[in-house]
Amino acid sequence: MGKQSIDALVEGGKATAAPPLGPALGPLGVNIGQVIAEINRKTVDFKGMQVPVKVIVNDDKSFTVTVGTPPVSALIKKEAGIEKGSGNPLTDKVADLRIENIIKVAKMKSDSLLGRDMFSKVKEVLGTCNSMGVMVGGKAGVEVIAEINEGKYKEEISKMKTELSAEELKTLEQERKRLQEELTKRRAEFESLAKSIIEKFAGQPRGVIKSKLIEAKIPTVLIEELLPAEKAAAPAVGAAPAGKTAAPAKK
Repeated sequence: MGKQSIDALVEGGKATAAPPLGPALGPLGVNIGQVIAEINRKTVDFKGMQVPVKVIVNDDKSFTVTVGTPPVSALIKKEAGIEKGSGNPLTDKVADLRIENIIKVAKMKSDSLLGRDMFSKVKEVLGTCNSMGVMVGGKAGVEVIAEINEGKYKEEISKMKTELSAEELKTLEQERKRLQEELTKRRAEFESLAKSIIEKFAGQPRGVIKSKLIEAKIPTVLIEELLPAEKAAAPAVGAAPAGKTAAPAKK
């Protein structure tokens, strides 16, 4: 009958024989308990996330389980407890993780990362953190990459340390809240400044106002949100509608 496969979406580490897995695996004659145990073993690091899995069953009833993983950015957001990255990562930081969080993400994405060893894979994840405005140990991702190149975190990465103490987790949560409050305050300040500039130059071409906002270092996303798009110029009286050629004047 050849190999058969089923695809399902399960919660990391919490797959059961209930639908959709149980009913799909039953007709294949495979040991359902063993399959569920293998799925949970391979997805335990994805607790709280929906993970795609594929179960391939052979003629002799042996099986293999492959696990799809969310993108690195999604895993970083999960670790940081945030919904999105920074709109301006150079100036606005949205979270502060520890090296253990980065190692955990690198471990979960190990099969799809390009690095030849865990050190290289951790640096790949740090590169994504850098573009998202997520700090590690209070520093930008590029700074932590430089520290790794100098030998820092060698023990943690070599041992693939991913666990954090209750106190460390509490500190991370406090830092996350502090950064969110700081972001909210900065946005309010930028928004107030942007509105005053728009009001001051009301009636000027959009390009002029936008240049003034850029000079004031207003984030681009806020500029596009607050500055209305220019209206298309109204056609001149007597002009032909778009797509049509005006009739020649009578002599």
